[in-house]
Amino acid sequence: MQRREFIAALGGAAAGWPLRAMAQQATLPIIGFVSSRSPRDAARYGAVFRTGLRESGIIDGQSVIVEYHWLEGQYDQVPSLVADLVRKRVTVIASAGSTPVALAAKAATPTIPIVFGVVQNPVDIGLVASLARPGSNATGINFFNAETVAKRLELLHQVVPKAVRVAVLVNPANAANAEFALRATTDAARALGLEIRVVRASSAREIEAAFASLAQERTEALLITPDGFLSSRRVQFAILAARHGIPTAGIDREAVEAGALISYGTDPVEMYHHVGVYAGRILKGAKPADLPVVQSTKFEFIINLTTARALGLEISPTLLALADELIE
Repeated sequence: MQRREFIAALGGAAAGWPLRAMAQQATLPIIGFVSSRSPRDAARYGAVFRTGLRESGIIDGQSVIVEYHWLEGQYDQVPSLVADLVRKRVTVIASAGSTPVALAAKAATPTIPIVFGVVQNPVDIGLVASLARPGSNATGINFFNAETVAKRLELLHQVVPKAVRVAVLVNPANAANAEFALRATTDAARALGLEIRVVRASSAREIEAAFASLAQERTEALLITPDGFLSSRRVQFAILAARHGIPTAGIDREAVEAGALISYGTDPVEMYHHVGVYAGRILKGAKPADLPVVQSTKFEFIINLTTARALGLEISPTLLALADELIE
């Protein structure tokens, strides 16, 4: 073969490579992955989800295509997004940490497998028939963050015992979580003798305005309720809480690492990992109806001692001993 013919043949072969790759990808199953968190969390939590997939023998880009959607709290997009995933006939819908997405998916399709991570009991909200035998096309993990709100308030009260007026921040766009968390908080506050003020915010601007109002009213402590969007705003919360001197109970470890005073609850990393494992198992042939709902069993109480000192708070030896981790 002459040099010119060789180069032409090589060029033709090279041009065919991406076409073959595209054809191969077109035949791969698709996971529609949806999280209510911010795209800023994609690197960490997307990686954890992919690790779960790999543990089930599934590799993103090789044996499956994962279509990622990071809602950043825009819950109004959920119905159209879920409808689009159903219309595309994705192989699995993975709803990580978003009750509205899980409920919308369950209502939209009785056949496409759904793997969820929710903060409430999935039986109570109609996702599964029972934890041991889900019985339909949905299964996943209950990581209890909404159900630990009362304990989080109790610990905040112990860390800041002089606080009587406590604000509770909810995201009204995530109505189901907000309502559940407020019921639990109100009952706990009554038992502790605390005065509760409910604050609502569903955007960065509304969070800023909420803190300005809390500072003006001399609010003595703040409890942030579970929500993917609020979790993704942890740095903003830490900055505003420090600026206005408001002791704040965050949702998880990352909130305390960012500067919140305390957190109590389960680790969202476990949830994203397990959603990945179950999505992989379903792609391998398992049926959601036969995969029992997993319940988180590890709860962490974390205190940021640097923040406590900045607020002039002295943490009792009892609480220090009770904490699972102290951050300096």
